[in-house]
Amino acid sequence: MKEYLKHHEWKIIEEGLDPHTNKVSESVFSIGNGRMGQRANFEEEYSGDTLRGSYVAGVYYPDKTRVGWWKNGYPEYFAKVLNAPSWIGIRVTVENQKLDLAKCQVEDFTRVLDMKIGLLSRSFTATFADGKKIRVASRRFCSMAHGEIGAIRYAIMPLNFSSKATLSIHVDANVVNMDSNYDEKFWEEVHREASAGRAIVTAQTKKTLFHVTTGMCYSILVDGKKIKLDRVNIEQREKFAGNVIQLNFQEGKELVVYKYAAVLSSENHPKDQLVSRCNEVLDEASSAGFSALFAAHEKVWARKWEECDITIEGDVAAQQGIRFNIFQLMQTYTGDDERLNIGPKGFTGEKYGGSTYWDTEAYCIPFYLGTAEQKVARNLLVYRYKHLPKAIENAQKLGFRDGAAFYPFVTMNGEECHNEWEITFEEIHRTSAMAYAMRDYIDYTGDEAYLTAHGLEVLIGISRFWAQRVNWSSDKNKYVILGVTGPNEYENNVNNNWYTNYLGAWTLRFTQKAIAYVKNADSKRYAEIVSKVNFQEKAETEKWKDIVAKMYYPEDPKRGVILQQDGFLDKELLRVSDLNPKDRPINQKWSWDRILRSCFIKQADVLQGLYLFEDDFDVEVIRKNFDFYEPMTVHESSLSPCVHAILASKLGYKQLAYEFYLRTARLDLDDYNNDTEEGCHITSMAGTWMSVVKGFGGMRVRNGKLYFNPFIPDQWKSYSFRIEFRGRVIMVKVSIEGAQTILESGAPLEIILNDESRMLN
Repeated sequence: MKEYLKHHEWKIIEEGLDPHTNKVSESVFSIGNGRMGQRANFEEEYSGDTLRGSYVAGVYYPDKTRVGWWKNGYPEYFAKVLNAPSWIGIRVTVENQKLDLAKCQVEDFTRVLDMKIGLLSRSFTATFADGKKIRVASRRFCSMAHGEIGAIRYAIMPLNFSSKATLSIHVDANVVNMDSNYDEKFWEEVHREASAGRAIVTAQTKKTLFHVTTGMCYSILVDGKKIKLDRVNIEQREKFAGNVIQLNFQEGKELVVYKYAAVLSSENHPKDQLVSRCNEVLDEASSAGFSALFAAHEKVWARKWEECDITIEGDVAAQQGIRFNIFQLMQTYTGDDERLNIGPKGFTGEKYGGSTYWDTEAYCIPFYLGTAEQKVARNLLVYRYKHLPKAIENAQKLGFRDGAAFYPFVTMNGEECHNEWEITFEEIHRTSAMAYAMRDYIDYTGDEAYLTAHGLEVLIGISRFWAQRVNWSSDKNKYVILGVTGPNEYENNVNNNWYTNYLGAWTLRFTQKAIAYVKNADSKRYAEIVSKVNFQEKAETEKWKDIVAKMYYPEDPKRGVILQQDGFLDKELLRVSDLNPKDRPINQKWSWDRILRSCFIKQADVLQGLYLFEDDFDVEVIRKNFDFYEPMTVHESSLSPCVHAILASKLGYKQLAYEFYLRTARLDLDDYNNDTEEGCHITSMAGTWMSVVKGFGGMRVRNGKLYFNPFIPDQWKSYSFRIEFRGRVIMVKVSIEGAQTILESGAPLEIILNDESRMLN
């Protein structure tokens, strides 16, 4: 763990520049607005260890899959969100000395992310080799009010000298991804222009041919007065355009650069209009000015925090953690565009290619159901519906037929683009995450019409996949599922992973219920679906019923626990406490062979299933399995601690629940797994929200009704959260004295609080 960030209820604060943690900070202090985002790189040049990253939503590149050997069914490419053209650059030179914090003496360095208002600030004093000192203070934001605008206020004050200086203010599309195969660059220049006070570069991605136009304009003030720029040189080279301004620094006088950026993509504008529209956006930004742009941005953040803030009294570290998680989720995905989804690193890094995973359905949808209007979660489901044809193609590549749908583990456009065989071919549980998300959405919203409009087609395709993926075991006299990887990726190519078997059979049951609903609700639409997908109802559903009735589930009657998979008891059953701390994390210290032979669990697997389907099992079954598996779980997946926190809360393990909450809430802030420098764990952050609301708050939806069974961790004095539910907003406040539920807006509603009915008016 790296505990170098200061605890504060609303801010992330770093004091002192440590080159060894700079890339971690670049991730943690990232900013975005749902349309674009960037790591917290310095505006000035930095020759130290850094991962420069700017990202534009929906823009990706199909990088050639790089493997030592090829198998039928492998995806042709690995899609990745690209490191996009950078707009933040302000290069400072004083008498041929570049301002570079890796080479200057740096004092009083502070970096602050104010989450309440979405503002990244930084200040420092730098001493050049010849003794000249300057003080720099910068503020930066990506506008939440206008998704194509970014702005910087960059203030410089010479402290002990007056001298000639040069500023280079520019946009730079000559960027490279950290993980590009063969160090390939993915952008080609389409257009470049620069004039005094303005520069624009349009670049296109290779293969996918997305166009991104990045423009900037600026003004410079000294002692609060705008100065006329007499000496401006145009700086242009391939994929780079800017201005070089020669001026005089005056001791004790503050020089301020206001830099405005416009970032537009061909996803939202015709390619031939990008440059003209970019100029219009730049005019709009510069006319408004930094203060007005920021006021509009701040207003959006105020509204968002009013909708989904969680307050914690008495524990600053816990409060900071949950707000950091909510902040990153809100600036990553706004729900305005159904073409977009949520990458596991959001706008904070390039790990995992920035693509869509099953994390969205299993972890993120519950967050947006509870904190946003209904259409946001619905758009996430529609995103998958539109990818159904590609899911059918994915299945066909692996030999499935007759409209079977196999949703990808990793995707940008619905096509599988993950290149590790044990996941691409074997982590098949992910295709039913789509079905579970539908169930979750319908239970929460009551929008059963989604099944008629979109859902049933998806469910039929997924169920056809499961019906073909199982096989009959004459030895067991049961249906079995062979050669899979469950959520616990520290077991590959196993037989009868319980989570996978259970989820597959549940999907077949749920699809039959959906068929009955659609037939009854809209027989004409049902007939259209039957014709469209060539559904043979009688033959196919009889097969599904047989599979459900005869599915095999591994268990250990002696211990009274479910087994992760057939061979789990052949392993030496150790506890994480038996590990030498020097061996942690094992995914960075052990060989893969050693990991696969061990009993240690990367993330919740059986427990993941018990969390999703808790109403199918009594509490003692859940307790026995939790007590058996939790001591073997190393939580080296970011998705693991939140599930354990929710189950520990249900079981009354209050201290353990709190510890798991703190781990998931501060996973990136404290760099628990030594990997935050690659980007923050955005999708698991939704699990942190669930740890509070579903864990400590005990919130559930059963038969269209809200249930709460809250408790308060011993470390807290109180906590509160809001829930949006079927057109209502409900405030839940929990303290040592008890729990309150308040209807803040919407029609009266009956809820169940601590097993007692209560009417909210």
